[in-house]
Amino acid sequence: MTATTSFSYRLDDWRGGHRTQPQEFAYWIEDITGTIPADLTGTLFRNGPGRLDRGGQKYHHPFDGDGMINQVSFREGRAFYRNRYVQTPEFQAEQRANKILYRGVFGTLKPGGWFNNIFDLRLKNIANTNVIYWGGKLLALWEAAPPYRLDPQTLDTLGLDNLGGLVPNGQGFSAHPRIDPQGFLVNFGVQTEPNSQINLYEFDQSWQLVRQQEHPINGFAFLHDFIVTENYYIFFQNPVNFNPLPYVLGWTGAAQCLQFDREQPTRILVIPRRGGAVRVFLTDPCFVFHHANGYEQGNELVLDSICYSHFPTIDQQTDYQTIDFASLPSGQLRRFRVNLTTHRVTNTLLLERCCEFPQVHPQRVGRAYQRVYLGVAADPVANAPLQGIMALDVPTGRQKLWLAGSRGFVSEPVFVPRGEAEDQGWLITFVYNAARQCSDIVILDAADVTPVATLHLHHHIPYGLHGSFTPVLFDA
Repeated sequence: MTATTSFSYRLDDWRGGHRTQPQEFAYWIEDITGTIPADLTGTLFRNGPGRLDRGGQKYHHPFDGDGMINQVSFREGRAFYRNRYVQTPEFQAEQRANKILYRGVFGTLKPGGWFNNIFDLRLKNIANTNVIYWGGKLLALWEAAPPYRLDPQTLDTLGLDNLGGLVPNGQGFSAHPRIDPQGFLVNFGVQTEPNSQINLYEFDQSWQLVRQQEHPINGFAFLHDFIVTENYYIFFQNPVNFNPLPYVLGWTGAAQCLQFDREQPTRILVIPRRGGAVRVFLTDPCFVFHHANGYEQGNELVLDSICYSHFPTIDQQTDYQTIDFASLPSGQLRRFRVNLTTHRVTNTLLLERCCEFPQVHPQRVGRAYQRVYLGVAADPVANAPLQGIMALDVPTGRQKLWLAGSRGFVSEPVFVPRGEAEDQGWLITFVYNAARQCSDIVILDAADVTPVATLHLHHHIPYGLHGSFTPVLFDA
């Protein structure tokens, strides 16, 4: 009997999207429902964990999975699909050995128990979180290490790219770069040894460094994403403590050593883009992975973020594929207003429904905006897997929702603009279709969030993390 966990989905169906995809493909997609817009031209890149087991051992958490790049090229109403694994030396070594040789940050251990893991603190660059084409480079990103450069045509791995020595080995480069509407790629990295430090970078479209800053930070800094406005970089420093002892002794992954401290506030760090000291503002304790957007309004900062009541960790005794979603905190969209003069911070709930992976029109990044696009649960209240795409009009609360059905599970929607209006464009998302046990690529009209084309792949793609679109065309 198949367990039913909610009226909207079955856990067995959701689990089907967490299977390793061992094959690499390259083909024109012919099985299409609807019509690909003729004026949709360019290439979608998406990253995510493609391998979730090795030598018969499952990874403890999908975030430990090896990065697999998906490429979908659109031109003249047709689409070409390609996928490739990022060929890091660690990935190749494990391929040859057919077993896990490196510990994972989120709890994957080498076989052999704690004795075979104790004091092994090597990090495997899994290059699995995001992929972006900028300034003629295609980069696969994982926040704890420098990026890997790929051939944008073939997805062949070209090697580690330390960006001209700016990001040496052992230093991080976030998987959440922001593209400022003025034409700069803005990103950061976090150092935790010997003390916490944020390294900030801004590059022009030729990868020339425009700005660079370094700021020491008090306390442990778990920073996954950030906001950039016209004049500021903004970070939410989650109230977590880090006790590395269980990790050092080979019992857990590093992320499982994070302890959420409900007695401490979340610290909002505000850093001037053109130089100046870090300002700290305090708000109620919450945990933030992703931000939707932020902007300046007079003497206030308006910051919209996906907030969890606490850090949603999976302990060493729990199998993530049998997880009870009701036991985990739900991500909800909240608005924070930070008064730069009085230091007062308020926050209000914008969307109660479980949501993640927010996107806005590229021209509204760091600017006042109205519309945000999100992956959402089908249930309007309960925590559950993402099964729909929503457009939310933030000032009015009006919602437009598309659901993938009770057996469909969505990934991040990527917004592809076709004009300057915030609803003028397409949303492209990968959907795991449990009925077919394969994946679909769904193109939605952003104006009313209705499908215009569904591209049926003849295989599945494991649930992904982040991706991006470029108008530059790379296909067969």
